[in-house]
Amino acid sequence: MSTKENSPLRLSRNTENCYVCGPQNKTGLHVPFTRDGERGARGEYVAQPEHCGWPGMVHGGIVFALMDEALAYALYFQGMFGVTAKAETRFRQPIPAGAKVIIRAWVVEQRRRLITAHAEIRLDDDTKTVLAKTEATMFLQEAELPQEAPFDSGTTAS
Repeated sequence: MSTKENSPLRLSRNTENCYVCGPQNKTGLHVPFTRDGERGARGEYVAQPEHCGWPGMVHGGIVFALMDEALAYALYFQGMFGVTAKAETRFRQPIPAGAKVIIRAWVVEQRRRLITAHAEIRLDDDTKTVLAKTEATMFLQEAELPQEAPFDSGTTAS
């Protein structure tokens, strides 16, 4: 095995084509994320008919992808970069096409290279009904060099 094959994974900071947040991905969701408190991230999404599995219901893979991205941003806004090692998701109610939702994630605990984090999606209405939740373990990775200071423009992460 070469040295390159033994080197740790380096995450690229260029995520313009990311399916969830990438502004250059023509088929992507284009969800920008912002810092939410000291340990979290927040994004908003309006459910599109083309993201549905069953008619009128957003596909569960899209629902999870939104929370997974928020988890990555929760790390990113703290200057960390990681990938999801384990996640347990509860889908409490379907997200109907046309619904506006808020996606939030936050870091709960860090042990060496493992981060415990939570994410949730709620309706953006008076009820703030929880539609889905994820409890995750994130595994920290190195970011592609050169490293620059994290920023909260919502255009690069995971």
